Amino acid sequence: MLCQTLVYREVTALFSLKRVAPDSTEIYFWAVANYFLYGESIIYYFKHVVFVDGQLLPFAMNHRIISFTLYTIGFMGFVMSLKRGYLKQQFGLFCWVHMSLLLIVVSSHFIVNNILEGLIWFFVPASLVICNDVFAYVWGMTIGRTPLIKLSPKKTVEGFVGAFWSTLLFSLAWGTYFMRFDYMICPVHDLGVSAWSAVKCVPNPVFVWQEWEIWAPLRVFLSQVLGRSITHIPYVPYQLHLIVFAIFASLVAPFGGFFASGFKRAFNIKDFGHSIPGHGGMTDRMDCQFLMGVFTYVYYSSLIREHHITVGSVLQQVVSGLTLNEQVELFNDLARYLQGRGITL
Repeated sequence: MLCQTLVYREVTALFSLKRVAPDSTEIYFWAVANYFLYGESIIYYFKHVVFVDGQLLPFAMNHRIISFTLYTIGFMGFVMSLKRGYLKQQFGLFCWVHMSLLLIVVSSHFIVNNILEGLIWFFVPASLVICNDVFAYVWGMTIGRTPLIKLSPKKTVEGFVGAFWSTLLFSLAWGTYFMRFDYMICPVHDLGVSAWSAVKCVPNPVFVWQEWEIWAPLRVFLSQVLGRSITHIPYVPYQLHLIVFAIFASLVAPFGGFFASGFKRAFNIKDFGHSIPGHGGMTDRMDCQFLMGVFTYVYYSSLIREHHITVGSVLQQVVSGLTLNEQVELFNDLARYLQGRGITL
């Protein structure tokens, strides 16, 4: 949240209309966007809490209409603040704010969702971006000769390629080590969880060790070379996903940095801000991370996440789809079922 706020401030500060409109315009829309996005996350990941708590129920049932109402109020306020002679600048600010919300606030929302799915889905991808950045610098400084892109004159082809292979090897070792801990792989199920909470869960199948049967001719060759019989190679599916993350962090995520470099050139500035002295501001540190975070969420939710019926999802359907009388009837029927199983409420 802190990183997102600093980046948003740095980017919106590039389009300043202090003589025309106060900073409340971008602050208001930023607050509404965060209310909507974080509310969506809380409702999705903590259904079993939100739909049981009577105080949170009105918020959960009406969250989207409340968010839209707040946005509409901001839109009407913006239109009412329009002034002759400054229309072009004010509409420019309006578009600038919405672009910043899309690129920064929405992206950070997906990063938060990655954390809630399990720390490993945030920590490892973020580490791969940092690793790639470091090794691109190391390889570029040692053997770099060929410029890579005009937007970033210091980037070299040698650094880009060297960082790719370094990140690939690093991802397998780094990810395989941290997947051993429940603390890293377990999703969050409790609103009261903290950094010191002990967590346990049934691991996602991608973290379960499996054995790959070696192709027969290759099996014979390896057995003769190594002097012992080798028929299977142990692996976890997560390692295959790590390779995909490493490829994205090496080949695609750096373009977030190139984008930011082009942004600075367009405004003829050296740094986005001074929140991190000597490093160009928070935006320069987070440009690739936002792109990596969105990819990780899309990839995880599309190919890895398990879709099961949960207590929270059933409770949401009961609360939102049944009348009070039907809910009482369901409760009585469920109570009779449990009593028949020998469970006393």
